[in-house]
Amino acid sequence: MILELDCGNSFIKWRVLGSQKVSVSAEGVVGSDAALIESLGALPGLLLTRCRLVSVRAQDETNKLVEALKAAFGVEVSCAVSAREMAGVRNGYDEFERLGLDRWLAMLGGFKLASRACLVLDFGTAATADFICADGEHLGGFICPGMPLMRNQLRTHTRKIRYDDVAAERALERLSPGRTTVEAVERGCVLMLRGFALTQLELAQKYWGSDFSVFLTGGDADLVADAVPQAQLVPDLVFVGLAMACPLS
Repeated sequence: MILELDCGNSFIKWRVLGSQKVSVSAEGVVGSDAALIESLGALPGLLLTRCRLVSVRAQDETNKLVEALKAAFGVEVSCAVSAREMAGVRNGYDEFERLGLDRWLAMLGGFKLASRACLVLDFGTAATADFICADGEHLGGFICPGMPLMRNQLRTHTRKIRYDDVAAERALERLSPGRTTVEAVERGCVLMLRGFALTQLELAQKYWGSDFSVFLTGGDADLVADAVPQAQLVPDLVFVGLAMACPLS
């Protein structure tokens, strides 16, 4: 069994691949290293042989997690690292190692699935867009606050904006103009994400006409999916790239 981890700024997304290395036997999202160890320990018949992970966290945080996994399950851990070029994709950053690893792996995964020019839109803590040409050249990308950051900034810096997550979820049942503060904030943030996605789509069309693929990924990708109907929703796109960056025999 192979454990795969996507360690983001806010959460750790995990999944366990079965003996065939393709079928997902268990998966989940947790908020801490301890919660991850507890969730994995509760799985019946878990017998991990290898682990691979991608982390955008500080190096010392990542090291602590690696040591915890080794201690708990006796498993070797392979960590994805930056590269100037991999699997036909050429990193477009001036300093390639400064491109976020989650973005890099999503790009690798998108290019593999598309086999042509592609636009990768990731909606997590931040919203990101990356443009990869048919020859694998990464043109660069954009980063802006995602849904959690926009929401939290308004809650933090505006005294009268106070509501819980349940109210936020109810507010997103439709996108008509809000008649309460929670509706106005939540729906306004969603429309900003959709505007971001549509702007990237227009730019991609200027580059490549109609000859490109669009991929949506990240925890809030479903909020913009119907605004970009031609896009493929691939929640585990980072894991596709992780398998390429850390192949396990």
